[in-house]
Amino acid sequence: MTTPRPHAIGCPGYSETWPSEPRTARRSRELVKAALGAWGFDGEFIDQAVLVTSELVTNAILHSGCRLLRVTVERPGPRLVRISVEDTSRSKPVRRKAEPGDEQGRGLLLVSASAVNWDIELRDSGKTVFAEMAAPDSLARTAAVQQRPS
Repeated sequence: MTTPRPHAIGCPGYSETWPSEPRTARRSRELVKAALGAWGFDGEFIDQAVLVTSELVTNAILHSGCRLLRVTVERPGPRLVRISVEDTSRSKPVRRKAEPGDEQGRGLLLVSASAVNWDIELRDSGKTVFAEMAAPDSLARTAAVQQRPS
């Protein structure tokens, strides 16, 4: 199991940098699952966040050609979770229409269906692809209560 390292400042968050290789998708899913569990989220929301993470990381592994990826999960608000994957490639992911027999090409469609927002931030050093997910009100309230100091 991954032991996520918390951010020192800013909104609550965890991030790790790993090699751009297939096992990084598993590690990234574990990171997101651990972070969301630490924040008190559970159930279908975690499952959706893990799916989004898997799609973003797999796209970066398959298409960026980079040696390393940085995966971050943040909680900028009580209901909002932001999952991002950073690499050194400046090539943008392309949403394409997958045909019924295609085995690939549906990742960004899945991200769009699960996230309230997703986008690409280009930088001089590469790009960050992120997805923002909103937890249901009841789940966000439960997570907020669990985060309060005793």
